[in-house]
Amino acid sequence: MYDEQEQPPEHGPLAGFTVGVTAARRADELGALLERRGAAVLHAPALRIVPLADDSELLATTKDIIRQAPDIAVATTAIGFRGWVEAADGWGLGEDLLARLRGVRILARGPKVKGAIRAAGLTEEWSPASESMAEVLDRLLGEGVDGLRIAVQLHGEPLPGFVESLRAGGAEVVGVPVYRWLPPEDLGPVDRLIDGCVARALDAVTFTSAPAAVSLLSRAEERGLLDDLLAALGHDVLSACVGPVTALPLQARGVDTVQPERFRLGPLVQLLCRELPARARALPVAGHRVEIRGHAVLVDGALRPVPPAGMSLLRALSRRPGWVVSRAELLRALPGAGRDEHAVETAMARLRSALGTPKLIQTVVKRGYRLALDPVAESKYDAGG
Repeated sequence: MYDEQEQPPEHGPLAGFTVGVTAARRADELGALLERRGAAVLHAPALRIVPLADDSELLATTKDIIRQAPDIAVATTAIGFRGWVEAADGWGLGEDLLARLRGVRILARGPKVKGAIRAAGLTEEWSPASESMAEVLDRLLGEGVDGLRIAVQLHGEPLPGFVESLRAGGAEVVGVPVYRWLPPEDLGPVDRLIDGCVARALDAVTFTSAPAAVSLLSRAEERGLLDDLLAALGHDVLSACVGPVTALPLQARGVDTVQPERFRLGPLVQLLCRELPARARALPVAGHRVEIRGHAVLVDGALRPVPPAGMSLLRALSRRPGWVVSRAELLRALPGAGRDEHAVETAMARLRSALGTPKLIQTVVKRGYRLALDPVAESKYDAGG
């Protein structure tokens, strides 16, 4: 049995879990944060970004703002604001845009965009401590917007109710589309992510923008897999969103999501480090603590990678710990195993080898296999049954 005085091998809190990343922007950063904590990462950008300098819609809006200054400008993201100024420079309109914005009341959503505004030689009038667009909206409506022309920097995500509320308050709203989302040119990674979710080969999927969630759901619908994807996200694959706006398309489909208190990549990863281990099944088996993760098992804290077929068998056994599971039932649990029960014996031998402790799984002659659940725990299960 594992000695409590002995420290288990070092591994990250996400070791044994597979996490899908749908981000197009900062995907490498998010993937590195996850891998540093032990996760296997499947990167499948659900979107691509139209380069700002190539966006004729932004050019037209920029010229319109230079021609007729807004009373108020709302800046929502640092990368978007910087990109807008850089694109305007590329069109030879940078100085004209900044000159026009110097006479405008600028509201910034958070500290990062404040830094971008000041780096451009401008000064914001106000920024909410909460970094919430809802607080920005409350301030504007509280002051009154009737008859005002308000430029709102869009950032590829819907701002539910924001623009509509300003217009209902009597404002003229000019949307500034600093970048636009389009479907990815290569749909292969997205299809693999969808297939992985449906097969429960992923433990979580991260979303950092609402359009990415919409794009993933749309692609699943095109392939006739929307119901299967929603079922997976609803029960077995955790949907982790960077914030409440990002979560809206999933929640509208009945998918529960988790979100960090601070809408940043670091807190999103920290949230996964808490949530995924908490969802893993842990059992006392043959004097050992066995924790079943996505593609690996912790045996007394030691990480044991397990082949996919072995994980399928182990999950089938763990659904009824201590009870005998027949070879026929285990065969059905094996992906693409066919009708030969010998496939169960082969996969079981590899599973035992991977676990490094053969006695965790007992062979019951002519009946099947069982997890060797510890007697105290077994009596508890019997009482519950």
